[in-house]
Amino acid sequence: MIDPSPMEQSAMTACLQPLGEYVASINMTRPLADYSKNEILTLIEVVVTAYTASMADQHAAEADKTDAYFAMVREQQRKQAAKAGGRHA
Repeated sequence: MIDPSPMEQSAMTACLQPLGEYVASINMTRPLADYSKNEILTLIEVVVTAYTASMADQHAAEADKTDAYFAMVREQQRKQAAKAGGRHA
C-alpha cells in the first residue's frame, strides 16, 4: 500500500492485536518459513478480517457524521424557509 490514508493506517493498527494473538497461539518463536500453508492462510485471514472490519466501522462512523450534518442543514433550511414564508404573509 503506497501512502496509506489515516483511515487505512488506523485499520492496519487494528490488525496488530488479532495478529499477535494468532501468532502467539501457534508458537511465535518459529520462523515464518516454518509455518504450514494452513497457518499462513489463517494468518492472512486474521489480518484481512481485522482490516476490513476496521475499515467498515470507520466508514460507518463517517457516514453517521455525514448524515447528522445533512440533517442539521435540512433543519436549518426548513427553519429559514418557514421564517421567510412568515415574512410574506
